[in-house]
Amino acid sequence: MFRKLTDRILVSPQISVASVAEAKAQGVTIIVNNRPDDEEPGQVNGAEIEAAAKEAGIAYVAVPVAHGGFSPWQLDGMAQALEQVEGGKMLAYCRSGTRSTLLWALTRARAGDDGDALAAQAAQAGYDIAPVRQLMDALAGR
Repeated sequence: MFRKLTDRILVSPQISVASVAEAKAQGVTIIVNNRPDDEEPGQVNGAEIEAAAKEAGIAYVAVPVAHGGFSPWQLDGMAQALEQVEGGKMLAYCRSGTRSTLLWALTRARAGDDGDALAAQAAQAGYDIAPVRQLMDALAGR
């Protein structure tokens, strides 16, 4: 269910409360919710995931990304979450895992990581970052 972008970064489609235990078993120390609540009927609310995460001793951060695109505050939120990963793993999720992957790639490009390397990591996990590649290059000053 969880897809590996790096040794410390996992992404996933919408998770359930039960998924939190699996995340804990895989060494996740922070969960990042990139999905706005009430995006579709029947989706698990962020507060439910947050409660399960706290009960499991996992940090939880909400950095919702609507389909309209990415804002600087969202990159800042993801960057802050990535800083908390030391010694553990981060699990970021949204409806399909795509927005989480794109936000990760944008954040890492802004921090100076190589765009081609980020694209390769995303592709290995089954995600295409082409929709944000131009923005990644702009953020990286290329």
